[in-house]
This record gives sequence, structure tokens and C-alpha cells, in this order.
Amino acid sequence: MEYRELDVVSIIEYLRSVKEVMDYFGSDELSAKEVGDGNLNYVYLVSSVSDAKKALIVKQAVPYLRCVGEEFALSRERMTFEIRALEEFKKITPSFVPNLYHCSEDMSIVVMQYLDSHLILREGLTAAQKYPNLSEHISTYLAQTLFKTSSLYLDSTSKRELIDRFNSNTELCKLTEDFVFTSAFMDDETNDSENVKENPLAKNLFEDMEFKEKILGLKYKFMTQSDALIHGDLHTGSIMLNQDETFVIDPEFAFVGPFGFDIGALVANLVNNYIHHSVVTKDEDFKEYLLDSVKEILELFESKFLDLWNRQKDSALLRDGYIDDETALKYKQKFLKNILRDSVGFAGCKMARRVFGVAGVAEIRGIENKELRNEAEAMVLGIAREFVMKYKNLESVDEVLGMIKNAR
Repeated sequence: MEYRELDVVSIIEYLRSVKEVMDYFGSDELSAKEVGDGNLNYVYLVSSVSDAKKALIVKQAVPYLRCVGEEFALSRERMTFEIRALEEFKKITPSFVPNLYHCSEDMSIVVMQYLDSHLILREGLTAAQKYPNLSEHISTYLAQTLFKTSSLYLDSTSKRELIDRFNSNTELCKLTEDFVFTSAFMDDETNDSENVKENPLAKNLFEDMEFKEKILGLKYKFMTQSDALIHGDLHTGSIMLNQDETFVIDPEFAFVGPFGFDIGALVANLVNNYIHHSVVTKDEDFKEYLLDSVKEILELFESKFLDLWNRQKDSALLRDGYIDDETALKYKQKFLKNILRDSVGFAGCKMARRVFGVAGVAEIRGIENKELRNEAEAMVLGIAREFVMKYKNLESVDEVLGMIKNAR
């Protein structure tokens, strides 16, 4: 089918031609409204006129950056990779990916389950809402998706085929290279110019060559390390959940990249939320919950990943019988420690880039009191620098928690 950009009227006409969608709605009259608040794509809520709870989400990519407009051209091919990632992750972790009703790479469109009883994780955490299953669910998602798309599980041919299917997602990888590892640490037109102007924190950051040299090392890992299929943008705005269920959404940045990047992105966002509560709410109980969540996610990920690896006999990397069990265990433990280290380094990059870069996070940039916001930004940059400068020598998760708790 030839691509065309849809709106609230034409989207209903289009959906009426999709059998799986009409099996869901039956003969109901449909209505549509645009509900997206992201930077890249248009998102529509399509629902039955007679039963508003009977609804689906429709997401379409357009050939430009939605938040800027048609003057900022951006290939709609990003939706191709989102569709492929959703389908791949759905096969691996069906409980943590929304149900998919229709996907079309030609139309750059995906129709999926409407999560009407779920909340964006960032909003819930900022409101000091605890989620008892978050650590268990997200550590399972990370262990399963990262292990089962890596050379520790796949054979060599399957791994190379996976790389071929995803690693032409060049535009969004370039956005990450620019906005996560580069522009936010120098004088650049895309930065939050009002906040940068005459700000000593910005001056210190832009002139911190020791820090920026370490960032280059992490950027190089991002550009060259093809460990596993990663979500590519796993922040707390890409997770929707309630007390019972957790779903990961919006993997348009997906590609075969470093193990630690998704883990680091999530840790960065949990720490940013910790800083919000340190400065704004002073909620010590919730701060402790966030620290516990960081610790649990990192430790549960390690144990689940190791268990999957121990049960895998042959892969592109390792054949059964190549080394004895004792040597294999030592190798695997060292391997996992390096994933932890890289995760913390990437977390530092992701935290620091949110302060002055093009895309801030609400729990920091949304602080209305200027003095409190300055205090929060200083804490973010302080922890981020600790993460980036020390990640290569970390030995335990408790050291990570210590860097967070000791920040001032």
C-alpha cells in the first residue's frame, strides 16, 4: 500500500479495511482523537462511540519531526524499526509488550492495545506512587530481551540476520549520538538556551574536558558494540504500568547495540526522580523506595541473565564442553560486572544530557522554583559525573547507591 498521512477522519476509513481491527470493534461506529505528546510521531485514540472503553491506540510516523514541523525532515522509516522491535520483543516477553492488532511498514503505522488502566511510570513516580512489581517485571524484560537477542543465545547466522534487520536505523542512532553524547555538553543551538546563558553549571560542564573525554569512550561503545537488540530509549516515559502489569512501549530507537544502554537509561531516570524528591518533596520514604528499586533491578537482572546463560548449552560465543564449569562461571561473572559498569556509565551520560540538552525531563526541568531547580540540576550533574568518571572500576551495586546517596 502506498503511504499517506492520516488524520482523525481518514484513520477510521483506513482501519475499516483491517480485519483484525474490525474483529475487535465489530460493527461499532468509531471516533478518533489525536492524543500524542511525544517528539516524533502522531498517536490517535480510536474508540467505539457507544463504548469508550472499547478502544485501540494507533501510531503513525510522518516524514518529519512532529515537535518541530515539516521543516525538520526525518525519515518515517523509524516506524519500520519500532514495528520490528515490538514484534521481536513480543515474541520474547509477551507479558510486557502491548497486544498488536495491525502493523504496516508501508504505512508506517501500528495499532495496539489501549492501556487505559495504566499510567506512564514517570508520572507515577513523580507523584510518589510505589509499584510492587516494577523491579521484578522490568528486570525480567531486560534479562530476557538482552540475552535472547545476543550472541550468548543466538547462533552466528541468526545474530547477523538480526543486525541486518535493525542496524539501518541510522537516523535515530545519529540523534542519540548527537543529543545524548555530544550537543548537551557544548555550546549548541539545540540546547535549552535560556538555562545555559550565564549559568555557571553549564560553563563548568562544557569546560570539563576530563568528563567529556570519558563521554567519548561511552559514545564509541554505543556506536560500535553490537551486543543485543536494545530498546534504545528505555526511560520512565517508555514504561506504562499499574499495580499488576508492566508494559514497555515506543521502541523506535531500537537497534543492535551495547548491553548496558537500556539498563543505564532506566537507572538514569530513576535517579533523576530520586533527585526530584530530594529537592522538592523531601519524601525520605519514597527516596528509599527508589534506591531499593535501582538495587533490585540491577541485582535481579544479573541473577536472571546468569540463569538464562547457565541453561544455554550452545551459542555463537560458546560451545558446550569448550571450558569447564568453574572457568565458565568466572568468565560469566566478569562479563556481567562489565555490563553493570557500562550501564552506570551510560546512566551518567543520560542524566547529564537532560540538564541543558534538547530534551529535558519533567521531574527536573519542570521544577518551577528556580532555586530548587538549580539545586536539582547541580545534583544531577554531580551524580552523573561520578557515574561517568568511576564506572570502569565499579565492583558492586552498593557502590552505585553510595554515589547517589552521597550527592549534595
